[in-house]
Amino acid sequence: MHVLAVNSATGVASVAVVNEEKVVSEFFLNTSKTHSERLMPLIHELLKYSDLELSNLDAFAVAIGPGSFTGLRIGLATVKGLAFFTQKPVVGVSTLDGLAANLPYAGGLICPVIYSKNNEVYSAIYINSAGGLERISPYLALSPKELVLLLEQFDGRKITFLGDAIYMFSEDLLEKLGSGLRIAPKEHRMPKASTIGCLGIEKLKKGQVDKLETLVPFYIRASAAEEKRKKGRV
Repeated sequence: MHVLAVNSATGVASVAVVNEEKVVSEFFLNTSKTHSERLMPLIHELLKYSDLELSNLDAFAVAIGPGSFTGLRIGLATVKGLAFFTQKPVVGVSTLDGLAANLPYAGGLICPVIYSKNNEVYSAIYINSAGGLERISPYLALSPKELVLLLEQFDGRKITFLGDAIYMFSEDLLEKLGSGLRIAPKEHRMPKASTIGCLGIEKLKKGQVDKLETLVPFYIRASAAEEKRKKGRV
């Protein structure tokens, strides 16, 4: 089973082809270009260097959020278009789940943090259990201070942070978490399409296929435009 995975939920653009045995290929760009400029060219080059055609793919996986509203829409529209054209199944995967899956052997708590707006981060808390990666909190949108207060309740357990919003946590704030705090190394810190693809394969094996017409971004909170509409400003 060859799955093409796309992750454009943050400033990182990543595309990968994975199967049940390995990561076949992956492109990862953490640059300033917009996803609309680079996503399709990346997919084209990825397939070329993988010696694959669209017709060779068995399914698609895409990060559905939380994350950048624009990035999510671009990634989802791209994958839905490819899935419709090829008539192949598609699965949506949480960006936070995919990010936490970068650390399959980490002990203690795993805490991905993704940049949001209004001085908030998107986050959730995970552990690696005997059954694999397990989320032990709801998906959250909260301030760095609120997240640290939440983590302090875990009585000094080791905590590994990763994600693009680490810079939002001051040294004083991180010191509250004690000596058990760790920051993931840079090569494992950012979202990857390969983990989205691997989690997508797990969902496909369970028959958890999404419908194109109902697959939408997972925002946690409403976009600014939606908030304005609710308040009658637009």
